[in-house]
Amino acid sequence: MKENFKKEGKYTYFEAGEGTPIIVLHGLMGGLSNFGGVADFFPKNGYKVVIPELPLYTQNILKTNVKAFSKFVKDFIVFKGFERVILLGNSLGGHVGLYHTKMYPEKVAALILTGSSGLYESAMGDSYPKRGDYEYIKLKTQNVFFNPEMASKELVDEVFAIVNDRIKVIKTLTIAKSAIRHNMAKDLPKMQTPTCLIWGKDDKVTPPEVAEEFHKLLPNSDLYWVDNCGHAAMMEHPDEFNKIMLEWLEKNKL
Repeated sequence: MKENFKKEGKYTYFEAGEGTPIIVLHGLMGGLSNFGGVADFFPKNGYKVVIPELPLYTQNILKTNVKAFSKFVKDFIVFKGFERVILLGNSLGGHVGLYHTKMYPEKVAALILTGSSGLYESAMGDSYPKRGDYEYIKLKTQNVFFNPEMASKELVDEVFAIVNDRIKVIKTLTIAKSAIRHNMAKDLPKMQTPTCLIWGKDDKVTPPEVAEEFHKLLPNSDLYWVDNCGHAAMMEHPDEFNKIMLEWLEKNKL
């Protein structure tokens, strides 16, 4: 992925392929590399994949919230000159995608959510360890997946570094509070954007009933399950994830 990174103005992002842009929004746990499977697959299938680095820890505390991140995404889309995009978000990234779609529906052709926050309060706080020794952090990170071996040393190190950085901890808690404040339950029934929900059957962070609630509230949604899978389907079962998403995009002529 490294060779496709670009830095332009205030944006750092990955970009590959040509075609309809799929903008990928990462969550709090781990960054752009979580979407390696998506970044590999979709450019070979006629799409442009763009993964901007969200300014989770680099903006003023007043701009460290779901609404400000959504505005950041809109500004990025304008900066890139894209007319309409497909948004794909995991965890907090899904929530940012939902809020962006509520605010700027004309920009979004479709939305793909996996393990998204936005309905379920404890999704942010509980999965995100505040502090603790390395073993505890490792356990908490493993808990995000069905298969604990998915929590690579790099990923655990990354989470451990965040948890031991006072400023990042404060910002993480600010984001978590903002996610609770921006609960989307009342907005979802009004959102007509075609939405694909791809959910891990064993997601402990945003459990299956959260997916069912999204499906019920979003008028134009389809729900797909991935077995033996936790909170990050695109990492744990990349081939199955890509297959479901591509078939859904083709079915919806996107």
